[in-house]
Amino acid sequence: MKYQYATQGTCSKYIEFEIGDDHILHNVVFYGGCSGNLQGISKLVEGMPISEVINKLKGISCSGGPTSCPDQLATALQEFLKQEVGSRR
Repeated sequence: MKYQYATQGTCSKYIEFEIGDDHILHNVVFYGGCSGNLQGISKLVEGMPISEVINKLKGISCSGGPTSCPDQLATALQEFLKQEVGSRR
């Protein structure tokens, strides 16, 4: 299923991604931000379990700020997990 997340506190404006039933991340696209770096991140996380992506990217900052594009991807995936748990109730 395809998801979109509006980022906060970064140069990128939003992130689109797909998550399979097996919680594997696919087709990550950042809109805005540092194109080369974000394309690299997208390729590196392709096919990874979302829990592993969260563990690797959560807490990364950019230019001394409280967040970064990778951190925002981790946040988006955490939000997906929260919504998924909420929908099971």
